[in-house]
Amino acid sequence: MAILLEVVTPERLVLSEEVEEVTAPGYEGEFGVLPGHTPFLVLLRTGEVMYRINGQENWMAISGGVAEVLPERVIILAEAAELAREIDVERAERAKNEAEEKLRGLSPLDPEYATAQAALERALTRLRVAEKAG
Repeated sequence: MAILLEVVTPERLVLSEEVEEVTAPGYEGEFGVLPGHTPFLVLLRTGEVMYRINGQENWMAISGGVAEVLPERVIILAEAAELAREIDVERAERAKNEAEEKLRGLSPLDPEYATAQAALERALTRLRVAEKAG
């Protein structure tokens, strides 16, 4: 038995696949979904999404959004999403370094601090996902 996983950003349909399992990063913590799950809606934070196809784990990085879970499908509407194989590791490393440099020069009270912190979190997530994909 499988569930349909659809991941959509404002720019594109990132994924539409029959999967065995999904885990995603909710604001209240990571959650997992199997076929027949009780319906719910959840806000997503930046983090890693794992989905299993034919017993194999696959990964993607997302930047916020919302997920609708239904017994037969999971729809993720994300601000941004990248499959592990799409991640440019050099670009993610540059983004990480730039965010770290910016944070060093800012006070936590500075309005730009939260933006730089979010950029660092996105870059680190992308690097973790790329590493998991091998």
